[in-house]
Parts: sequence; structure tokens; C-alpha cells
Amino acid sequence: MRYAAVFALVLALLAGALPGRAAAHEVRSALLSMIEDEPGRFDTLWRVPARGERIAPLTLAMPAGCRPATPPLARLDGTRMETAQRFDCPRGLAGTEIGVRGLERFGGDVLVRVTYANGGTETSRLDARAPMAILEGERRLGQVAAAYFLLGVEHILLGVDHLLFVAALMMIVVGWRVLLATLTAFTLAHSVTLGLSTLGHVSLPGPLVEALIALSIVVVAAEALGEARGECMARRALPPWSIAFAFGLLHGFGFAGALGEIGLPPEAVPAALLFFNLGVEAGQILFVAAVLGLGATWRAFRSRPLPAGRIAAIYAIGIVAAYWTVERVTAIWI
Repeated sequence: MRYAAVFALVLALLAGALPGRAAAHEVRSALLSMIEDEPGRFDTLWRVPARGERIAPLTLAMPAGCRPATPPLARLDGTRMETAQRFDCPRGLAGTEIGVRGLERFGGDVLVRVTYANGGTETSRLDARAPMAILEGERRLGQVAAAYFLLGVEHILLGVDHLLFVAALMMIVVGWRVLLATLTAFTLAHSVTLGLSTLGHVSLPGPLVEALIALSIVVVAAEALGEARGECMARRALPPWSIAFAFGLLHGFGFAGALGEIGLPPEAVPAALLFFNLGVEAGQILFVAAVLGLGATWRAFRSRPLPAGRIAAIYAIGIVAAYWTVERVTAIWI
């Protein structure tokens, strides 16, 4: 895995240059929930990400024929803006178009979840490439699966701290069998805590989880540095897969916290949870494949390894993770 250091170094430096964006496990998704409590009348909740007073520049484009029945009630808590309002849609929503303006500047997506009075539901995902959707007025499990799968992929690829952890893991293993066992253990572990936490069986405070996730990267980076010098603790006492499993349990709480921001559709909780997790794994596989592909490209153009580059990458990962650890621990007490 020595050539993976080249890619990891670039990633770590980018993360260090943008600490504010990479400082948390988050899904950059907005949520529009519409619940029909009586025919043609919908209670809506419009949830938009925010950082302090900075609110994502998104504007709803409600279906034609829908009119506000109550004034909007807004609440800003520093991480999101929530607006509750009731709309009258006498002709219903089936066949109408709903959309969001400003997605090209947002860099994330919007999950639209509609629950009808007859018990039917539908889920749509909007992004910059598809900012509008036609509502069909019926339940489609495939919509839920596709929407939550893509949310999982997006979350992992935007979660720089998680990717740095995986990159550091790749540096403490030798051989594809050990790598496969290590990544499988990590997957199984975070799948367990993701499910248990999302379903409400166990929980940990979000700020504490984020601080411990950053600390886990520091620990694995230290392991990688020891391995590079021939003094890896994991090699002497614990196999890499056990390290991955232990910290994977912690990372699962981070995934659950992010998923909790958009929630799960009540009628399709198992499917949404399953496909979000599959999306996370798909994104992780894409990342690992990119690292291995870059390593193969490096070998094609350079016959000798680059030990100094590997050490520099490990230090870069460790420094960025240490910065996050201090920042997040400090945030717990402020």
C-alpha cells in the first residue's frame, strides 16, 4: 500500500486547507417533508443546512395550485434552518412539479418526502442536475432505495475525515487479503452501530463522537508511521482488522448522526437504512479503487518507491486529524 500515500497526501493537504468544510461528518442535504393530514392539505417542514447565521441559499418552488394556508414558522439553531408551514393543494399533488432553486450554488441535494392521507408515500432526490421532480402520488420503494443509496455515496465521498481514516488503514496492511479483511471488519462494525443508533437503540453525543472520530485518525496515522519504520503496534499486538473493527463501531455513530438530519421514511425504514449503508460502502469502494489505481499509475512511471512521500503523507494525515481533534474537543466545552 506504499503508493497509496501519494493520493492520501493530496487528500490530507486539501483537508487541511479547508478545515471548516471537512470538520464534521455531515450530509449536505436539505429536506422537504410534506404530510397530508386531510385531502388537499399538507403540513410541510423545510429543513436547510446552516453554519451559524449562514443559511444555504435554497428556495422552494411549490407545485402550481398550492397556496400557503398559514404563515411560515422558522427556527434557526446554528446547524439548520427549519420552516414549518401548511399548504392547501385542492387538486392534490399527483402529476404536479416541485423543485428547489439555488442547487447549483449549494453543492448538495434535497430529499423530498411526501406522505399522503391514504397512507401512500413517495420519495424524490433533487440536485443541481435535476432540480425539479414530478410527483406521482403513489408509493414507490425504488424511489426510496435510489434516493438513500445516492445519499450514502455522497456522504462518504464528502466525509474527508472518514476517507483519511480509510487511507491510513490502507497504510498499515500488506497484501490484498489483509486489506480485504481490514475493510470488511470496518464495514461490519460501522454497519452495526449505524443501524442501532438510527433505530434509537443506542446513542452517543454528536460532538463527542466527532472528536473521537478525529482522534481515531490520529491513532491509525501513528500506527501507519510505526509500520513505515518497522515498529507497528498493530503488527506486534493486534491485527489490523481488529483496529478497524473497534474504530468502525465509532464511525457508525458518525454516519447515524448525519442520517438523522434527514430522517428515515416511516413506511420504509429497513429499505432506506439498507440502501444508505450500501451507498456508503459503494463510495468507500470507489475511494479504495481510486487509491489503488493511482498506485498502479505511479508504478508505471516510476520504478522505485517514494519513502519520503509516504512519511510526508502520514504526517499530513496526523497533523490534520490532530487539528480536528483539538477543534472538536474545544467545541464541546464552548
